[in-house]
Amino acid sequence: MNSLCVMFSKAFDIIEAELAGASEYHSLRVASLCSRMGKHLGYDSDSLCALVTCALFHDNALIEYNLNKQTGGYDGIDLKPHCEYGQRNIDWLPFAKSVDGYILHHHSCENGKGPFGAAEFPHEAALISAADIADVTYHLQKISNSEINALKDKIAAKTGTFSTKSAIETLLDIVDAEMLESLRDENIHETVRQAYPAWKAGIEDESVLRLAKFIAYIIDCKSKYTRKHTEQIANRAWLMGEYYGYSGGEKAKLYLAASLHDIGKISTPSAVLEKPGKLDKDEYRTIMDHVRCTYDWLGEVEGLGKIRNWACEHHEKLDGTGYPLNKRDTDLDFNSRLMACIDIYQAVCEERPYHSARSHEETMPILYGMAEKGFIDGKTVKDLDDVMAEYSLRDLDAPELQVMQK
Repeated sequence: MNSLCVMFSKAFDIIEAELAGASEYHSLRVASLCSRMGKHLGYDSDSLCALVTCALFHDNALIEYNLNKQTGGYDGIDLKPHCEYGQRNIDWLPFAKSVDGYILHHHSCENGKGPFGAAEFPHEAALISAADIADVTYHLQKISNSEINALKDKIAAKTGTFSTKSAIETLLDIVDAEMLESLRDENIHETVRQAYPAWKAGIEDESVLRLAKFIAYIIDCKSKYTRKHTEQIANRAWLMGEYYGYSGGEKAKLYLAASLHDIGKISTPSAVLEKPGKLDKDEYRTIMDHVRCTYDWLGEVEGLGKIRNWACEHHEKLDGTGYPLNKRDTDLDFNSRLMACIDIYQAVCEERPYHSARSHEETMPILYGMAEKGFIDGKTVKDLDDVMAEYSLRDLDAPELQVMQK
């Protein structure tokens, strides 16, 4: 669970770098600082896990904010919806203790100048705020030992202008040469690994499935044309697992693979994703690269096994003409073939820049045509035809995972 959270925080750093100018590994540094502050304050393991996870995901709504801004949802910079959506998303995860307000108020200040005025907020939100602003403002990974005292003086001088006096004092207590060395790019991954309290969960555990839903939602916010793409593929994968009589654990693995299959698209420019026409060669190569990125990111997560392949082989074809590895039918197991068919089905039936939404009856001839050409598995296409017919032009509900509704 920890490694999956750390991997996914990379996506937020990409978005924050694009929108707010944050540097690489910003979320990891904020989480590391919060871990050190939490330990300094005597937090138990559950409290520390909640704080570190919220610090990793403190800007989880930036990609959604950007989408709404592009589509006319906001005028200028408005931190309030960014914070509200971020709290709503983090509330999907099953922490051992309440994280109410941790992200909602990570831009709040005790002087009342934050997005929610003079509202009361938890100390954990103030700790995240102190770490966040200090890293964005002072680029902590670049501070030398000779600059430590000057850095602390600058942070102390800002007391009263961000976060709270208590949180800033705690931050100043833990900033030293060893701490700053641990934040450098070459050290940060090991720092986070040691800083993150163990959050162990089996693949079929509810906490992993909730995280999968969280991930799918964030990925889908990348483009207005994929607002439900990953979520619906995950829901369809679960339904097909039920059709094939899979156990709960096998359905969970398939659901997780589906939720992760397009995580690499976080790094794909929106202009390419939303281009209303045929892509040129360079743009097509850019699109193709999302699979390599997904494969690399998931390779950092222990215990995924075949889930990584199911997530990353959805653009392969049985005749070897797919990408990125030109695998053939003998290289692709049943679930990889299934994922490819579900991904194509969803892409064909949902609205895209170059076509309107299609009914089930309009979608299936395209898949049958691809099966006849030897691209995808014909038996799986027939199964999809049988199972999905009743959901024509309808979204599938999320499976019964006890996952909170948005």
